[in-house]
Amino acid sequence: MLFNSLNFIIFFIITVCLYYFLPYKPGIYMLLFASYIFYMCWNPALIVIIVFITFINFVAAALIYSDSQKSRRNLYLSLCMLINFGTLFVFKYLDFACGALNSVLSAFNAGFSVTPPEIVLPMGISFYTFQAAAYTIDVYRGELKPSRSYVRFSLFITFFPQLVAGPIERSRNLIRQFDSKNRFRMRNVLTGLEMMTVGFFKKVVIADRIAVGVNTVFNNPGSYSGLYYILAVFMFTVQIYCDFSGYSDIARGAAKVLGFRLMVNFDRPFGSATLKEFWRRWHISLSTWFMDYIYIPLGGNRKGRLVKYRNLFITFMVSGLWHGAAYTFVIWGALHGVYLIIEDIIRTEYRKITDLYGSIKTVDILAKITAPFITFGFVMFAFIFFRANSFGDALHIYSRLFWDFRQWDTAQYIYQMLTSFGLSLYELKILLIAVVTLFVSELLAGHDISGYMRGKGIVVEVLYYSFILIFILTAGVFYNAGEFIYFQF
Repeated sequence: MLFNSLNFIIFFIITVCLYYFLPYKPGIYMLLFASYIFYMCWNPALIVIIVFITFINFVAAALIYSDSQKSRRNLYLSLCMLINFGTLFVFKYLDFACGALNSVLSAFNAGFSVTPPEIVLPMGISFYTFQAAAYTIDVYRGELKPSRSYVRFSLFITFFPQLVAGPIERSRNLIRQFDSKNRFRMRNVLTGLEMMTVGFFKKVVIADRIAVGVNTVFNNPGSYSGLYYILAVFMFTVQIYCDFSGYSDIARGAAKVLGFRLMVNFDRPFGSATLKEFWRRWHISLSTWFMDYIYIPLGGNRKGRLVKYRNLFITFMVSGLWHGAAYTFVIWGALHGVYLIIEDIIRTEYRKITDLYGSIKTVDILAKITAPFITFGFVMFAFIFFRANSFGDALHIYSRLFWDFRQWDTAQYIYQMLTSFGLSLYELKILLIAVVTLFVSELLAGHDISGYMRGKGIVVEVLYYSFILIFILTAGVFYNAGEFIYFQF
């Protein structure tokens, strides 16, 4: 069931009404049932995987908490993580692993190959597996007591607003919110609807429209070169931000209408002055997950710079693999690991120079002005691997990225390029107005547009959301509603 569908709107209204009408216990059971229905609308059979992961982690956490012997606690945790990530491997990475193995066998002329079984990738499996694993690890570390209620824990894993594309919630934030009944508060409903409205604006007005131009180039890269690629990558950067942050806004807004708080997942990432800052603002729930459960356990930055750089690189390689079972995603993650290592080296060495000779004002001012643009450029450059359909396509685009350079200031070339993306000039104007509206809104308000507009008074709040809603109804892409990009992960 897609957020950007009439089915979801009807489902959501019924769920909200039932939740506030029912007493606490029936209301929690109803939310769990609704969450299962929400997921089963895509593929009913695969609900078994979620139920299985839920049961394994609930039992494992209870055993870990109740046992004082370290060796048995370690055994329970190891078995649970093996099942969690083994399940994830089978459904998401088995085909990729078999392909890699077949490449090795072919290189050694083995004379045979491995044929992987045809397996459907469960929607959102990476999200709910990571969320469940974090809960069990937190119990093992003594940071959390296990839930006594299987129903509330099941709801924590399957809560429908964030089930298939996050945010990847932490148990210490969300699970305790299911311990009591939320009272109906009009302010929660209005704030939630405002957040959802902005999310729909990002998705159906910007992301789904700009996807046409992105797909035109990336699905046929051999027909383009030069500025076409640069604009297509820029468009994809805008698309994936609006698509994913739009999903997060709708998820947070839907939860807020029901009285629950989900964590902020994006905070103006494209205003970041460094790549380190970018990853503190982009997909925050995943970034902090990798920080807490991979980077820090590897040693973090506690054992010297070389070990720190090794840990950074491993963390981002794993992050790339998390996004997809393809070499392009692994290289995308590796590129960000290399970026962050080089950035840290430059900042460390520059700090040494300024400690010795003092800061250079001109350099500092220039760096402050150019840093966000440089960071954005590096992010865009890496996104070519993220979006390309294959490793070969990515290399083809990189090799021709600056072709036709001498034509870039030619009016005819610019016009021809702009009209070659499958979008009319009217749609390009709509995109420009929508992107500028979003950019100005987030520049002024940050991630909390609702709070900012509320602070400006009821007139400004009503006018702003009326404008956004009219924009959605008159310029939204509904005829061919697309899935959210991160559903595939």
